Amino acid sequence: MPLYIGVMSGTSLDGLDFALIEHHERTTLLETHYEPMPAQLRKDLLDLCSSGPDELARAAIAEQAWAELASSGIHKLLSKAHCETAAIRAIGSHGQTVRHEPQRGFTIQIGHPSLLAELTNISVVTDFRRRDMAAGGQGAPLVPAFHEAVFSDATRARAVLNIGGFSNVSLLQPGITTQGFDCGPGNVLLDAWIQRHQGKPYDSDGHWASSGQVDGRLLAQLLSDRFFATQGPKSTGRELFNLPWLDAHLTSCHDIAPEDVQATLLELTARSICESLLAAQPGTQDVLVCGGGAHNSALMKRLQTLLPACHVRSTSDFGIEPDWIEAMAFGWLAHCCIEGTAANRPSVTGARGPRVLGAIYPA
Repeated sequence: MPLYIGVMSGTSLDGLDFALIEHHERTTLLETHYEPMPAQLRKDLLDLCSSGPDELARAAIAEQAWAELASSGIHKLLSKAHCETAAIRAIGSHGQTVRHEPQRGFTIQIGHPSLLAELTNISVVTDFRRRDMAAGGQGAPLVPAFHEAVFSDATRARAVLNIGGFSNVSLLQPGITTQGFDCGPGNVLLDAWIQRHQGKPYDSDGHWASSGQVDGRLLAQLLSDRFFATQGPKSTGRELFNLPWLDAHLTSCHDIAPEDVQATLLELTARSICESLLAAQPGTQDVLVCGGGAHNSALMKRLQTLLPACHVRSTSDFGIEPDWIEAMAFGWLAHCCIEGTAANRPSVTGARGPRVLGAIYPA
């Protein structure tokens, strides 16, 4: 049976997720591994998300380090699985997004696939987003096709909600073409705010947010951003939602306690998800949550409160732990590329039609 490795490094920049999958009619998760992101590499990659001096050289150096980290993680994954390199048909590598500006016609993921293929002796499939963008699409989100393959149900209207640095939703309704879009910030502002004030990488289980009160003035200002008023296809990233964006809104709300800002940011994440979901698929019955946000019980409770007619549950209740969905998806996308199967969904990205995604770097 064909085996693939999916590698996902998201906007949270906390580390790399690795998933070993088998694909034959259906996709089966065989083994997983997580490789933490070294602090210096995280800083270097984060710095590349905005303009600065000597960007080309810094990007080249950073992607070498990223590929070396990915190679190390892949070898650990194979060791855990007692699997030989020769058994792997391909690595599906998302790379690391450093810029995503579909309104200007480009998206950039770095990850030095040539070096990754050299270090692992496994073919690498990467650069999934730009073909969709070349066809007039947003290049994101790309996971709805995988969500459709794994989680669709012939009798129930479902939404698969990924809450990573940013949130995106896949709408799976019987008899209707799969839809999907980015909803807005997921954990990115929550993580940045607690890092600034408490030096912690994230708000564990939403405890700090739960200690504060939502500030209605600030929430209204944040939700007034025109991104939230637009319909899909749409995608976003750090280019829009970042600490300077938040600070600009705080200039007129400077008396808010830090914990109240955190509570308001959690409400922003929950509200932007639920309002866009209800507008796009009001008959949703199940909301399957994956990504880091699935572990935030305060956020999960708020989602359930705002979606009383839905069953809001982790994807673990459907057989796949939430941390590995996206890595699995990029292993699946590698399979689609090699087989010549179109894997974008024009109804999601806005592309002119179905396209085979990815570029192959042979071992």
